[in-house]
Amino acid sequence: MGESHLRVFFIGYVWPEPRSSAAGWRTLALIESLQELGAEIHFGCAAAESDNAVDLGELGITPVNISLNCSSFEAQIQAFDPHIVIFDRFVCEEQFAWRVAKACPNALRVLDTQDLHCLRDARHRLVKQGRDANGVSYSDLDLNSELALRELAAIWRCDLSLIISEYEIEVLTAHFGVSPALLQYFPLLLGANATADTTEDHAVSPFTERKHCVVIGNFRHPPNWDALNYLRSEIWPQIRKQLPGVECHIYGAYPPPKAQQLHNEKLGFLLKGWAKDSLTVISQARLMLAPLRFGAGQKGKLLEAMACGTPSITTPIGAESMFKAEMDWPGAIATDPQLFAEAAINLYQDESLWQQAQTQAARVLNSCFDRQQHSRAFQQALSTLQADLNRHRQANFIGQMLSHHSLQAQRYMSQWIEAKNRLPQ
Repeated sequence: MGESHLRVFFIGYVWPEPRSSAAGWRTLALIESLQELGAEIHFGCAAAESDNAVDLGELGITPVNISLNCSSFEAQIQAFDPHIVIFDRFVCEEQFAWRVAKACPNALRVLDTQDLHCLRDARHRLVKQGRDANGVSYSDLDLNSELALRELAAIWRCDLSLIISEYEIEVLTAHFGVSPALLQYFPLLLGANATADTTEDHAVSPFTERKHCVVIGNFRHPPNWDALNYLRSEIWPQIRKQLPGVECHIYGAYPPPKAQQLHNEKLGFLLKGWAKDSLTVISQARLMLAPLRFGAGQKGKLLEAMACGTPSITTPIGAESMFKAEMDWPGAIATDPQLFAEAAINLYQDESLWQQAQTQAARVLNSCFDRQQHSRAFQQALSTLQADLNRHRQANFIGQMLSHHSLQAQRYMSQWIEAKNRLPQ
């Protein structure tokens, strides 16, 4: 593919918000990787733009307002004539892939899963049932949900799917039988967040200049909301009893009104609202707390904690696929509230232990999150597929079959909605 002529069309589920969620700065990391190839990028989205959305124009990206269930999209994308179309999450693939295939049949279709929604959903159901999702082996009934049917169909239909977690690749290949040729590992990468300084010699504050604990995460994301309630009821009272002068500062976008009920000055459990610069507040804290009971993918808050040299206490699900088995976690991993609280209390008070965790954070970053390495692998995967896309598609017979049947149903439903919308009220 010619570097100066590469055209890419993103179809976003929402407009990117790199300062509100890890999904937002993951999207920008993908865009930056494509811009390294000289790509001209259009970003289409049917959602309303929020106050926290990044200014795409400033990044050299053309924003495009698109409509659901409307043939106008076909004219828009056909006029741009992209070489690559990237769907942000499987729901965008369901809504737009048949129109892309119709208007631009030769465009490479890529799905960015963000994380494996069916895995997160299975773990959420375990928690609702009173079962601990951390470390639990999943049965077929746990994973084989209606959501999995939809998500896996989208993965099979696309030419390539970007997977954020090596564990999720294992689930897709071993449990669901997806061909590895359809999957590309692309982890969270620092750098797209405009406030991040991720150089190896990035200066981090020492133990003596830090105080308090920090929690950060988008309140709209169910794992974050569950973790916050779990921390407030089961863990923080134990920490506060042993460390009465220590506070827990909670930051996050889109806090619901009910979140204010968790705010408690006496307990030092303080809701601070949205953090304009997440790395600044993380750098000032002595510990990051992330007691996630369910979820999937990689956790942006924990990656940012490593970049800031802030040790973190989390769960097996929180740390999943974020470090290598032979490594130590830069902080502690705990499986129950008591162990979590004990680890936090020890790390908060023990400067030597804390410094060891900070040093380990740099090792994990350098070993697992090398931006150039993963960006080059992504670029090479695109180039290889572009070189022989027809052969790749012929080898993916299941994908052809699913496109033939399921997207026809999606097509006719969409056309029915479009026709209905034209009728007078």
